[in-house]
Amino acid sequence: MMTVGGGCFWCTEAIFQQLEGVTKVVSGYTGGNAPGKPTYREVCSGLTGHAEVVQITYDASVISYEELLVIFMTTHDPTTLNKQGADVGTQYRSVIYYHSEAQKELASEVITQMASYYDTPIVTELSPLGTFHEAEAYHQNYYNQNSDQGYCSFVISPKLSKLRKVYANKLKS
Repeated sequence: MMTVGGGCFWCTEAIFQQLEGVTKVVSGYTGGNAPGKPTYREVCSGLTGHAEVVQITYDASVISYEELLVIFMTTHDPTTLNKQGADVGTQYRSVIYYHSEAQKELASEVITQMASYYDTPIVTELSPLGTFHEAEAYHQNYYNQNSDQGYCSFVISPKLSKLRKVYANKLKS
C-alpha cells in the first residue's frame, strides 16, 4: 500500500486509477492533528493540518512502489509549497506518507534522483503514515463520475493526457 498527496485528491486519484497493477485508490485525509475524523470542510479550512491524499493498493508484481513514486513525482509539481495550480493551502501539500522504513528509504532516494529534473528544489514532505481517514463517499471515484465538471475538464483532463503520453506502457488496457 502507498499513501501520497499531490494537491487535490481528485487529480491524484484519477491518475493512479489508470495504472496497470493498481487495484484500489481511496481518497482521504491524513497528517493532521485535529481529534476525530475530519470532514472535507474542516480539512479545506486548513485548520486541521490534514492533507488531501490517496491510499493506493497495488500488485507489486505488476508495478513497483518505485515506479509509482516516479509517476507521482512527475504528475504533479513537487516544487511548490502547499500549492498545486490554483489550489492553495497546507491540505494541498506534496507529501509521501511511508508505511515502513523500506518505503521511507526508497522514497528518499526517488526524491533525490528526481531533483535534477526540476529547476527549483523539491519540497515534497516525507512523513510516517498516521491515521488515514477515508473521505466522504462523494469524493471517491470523483473524476470518473464527474468528468464533465469544469474542474475535471480544465485541471484533471490535462494531467491524464500527460499521463497517457508519458506512461502509455503503464496504463490499463
